[in-house]
Amino acid sequence: MTPDSKSGAPRGPSDRVVPVSLGDRSYDIVIGAGLLSIAGALMTPHLPIPKVFIVTDETVAALHLSTLTESLSEAGVAHTVITVAPGESTKSFATLETVLDALLEGGLERKSTVVALGGGVVGDLAGFAAAIAQRGVRFIQIPTTLLSQVDSSVGGKTAVNAKAGKNLIGAFHQPSLVLADTDVLDSLPRRELLAGYAEVVKYGALGDASFFEWLERNGPALLDGDASLRAEAVARSCEAKARIVARDERESGVRALLNLGHTFGHALESRCEYDGRLLHGEGVAIGMAMAFDLSVRLGLCAGQDGERLKAHLRAVGLPVSPSDIPDTDFSAEDLIRRMGSDKKVSAGKLTFILAKGLGRAFITQDVDPENLRASVSAALAA
Repeated sequence: MTPDSKSGAPRGPSDRVVPVSLGDRSYDIVIGAGLLSIAGALMTPHLPIPKVFIVTDETVAALHLSTLTESLSEAGVAHTVITVAPGESTKSFATLETVLDALLEGGLERKSTVVALGGGVVGDLAGFAAAIAQRGVRFIQIPTTLLSQVDSSVGGKTAVNAKAGKNLIGAFHQPSLVLADTDVLDSLPRRELLAGYAEVVKYGALGDASFFEWLERNGPALLDGDASLRAEAVARSCEAKARIVARDERESGVRALLNLGHTFGHALESRCEYDGRLLHGEGVAIGMAMAFDLSVRLGLCAGQDGERLKAHLRAVGLPVSPSDIPDTDFSAEDLIRRMGSDKKVSAGKLTFILAKGLGRAFITQDVDPENLRASVSAALAA
């Protein structure tokens, strides 16, 4: 082990550290194999008092909780565990209240730290609880899915879902540390791994054509278990997100680029009622395909770029059309209405992330409703 340059905690020689530069809210993303087994030592320099509250779900707890708690015990850190049900429906006010009650009844202090051990649902839920309990306490992200390692654990967005839509109630609350243990990705079902991979592809599609080309060459091996390729993909994705978050922490401008595919994808998720038919990353994959199709229709992007994106998504096994979602009927009017409930609506206008080509995304509200309706209808008919 070698010392971490910021905290003095031990880490492996092959680990990558990606800084998120936000002044006094700056933190590191540590990426590497086996981090969970030394998480206690890595976390200790970031704990005002040696006491943490772990929020996890039942599935992750069965796989990884004992490794974390053993490392905390070895580091002399007291810990309380709060376990919730897995799945998107857990991101609710009801579960948030349960978590908050457990934190406060367990003796949460202003100097305590909440640890999110899980995927995006747990990270968003635990982060929001940490943002509002005792008017805000520290939290640490230990993401256990590819999607959460490359996206939701970084940047400080925390939220629960509302009846009106996804992630509409939340807060910006930056973690003190992110530990992305690439070994835990071996425990993911293939479908979950693919859902996370869609977010990896997003970084290439929105701003880095060379990374997209790298994924075209290496994506299949990455998904099949190549550890070094996985670590490289996580690091490059986190570097891309960290650069954008450092420029626009609260999404007043360029950070909206990270929503490529999400305006369409969130509408599809809402229509599927978060019941498992469509995972978030699958919705992002379809949404990216729809965003490029709309870009082509508007004459902004060459058709071959859109086809190249869809070809890669299909090649690895991701959906690219609403028709790929089982047991669901869609209408263009319903999906457009659901887009209108999205957080990215401004002054009554939908905000779209469109593209002038692979790696050349941009933000616009200048989309003619008839072109939008025609593009959505074409996607539904595909």
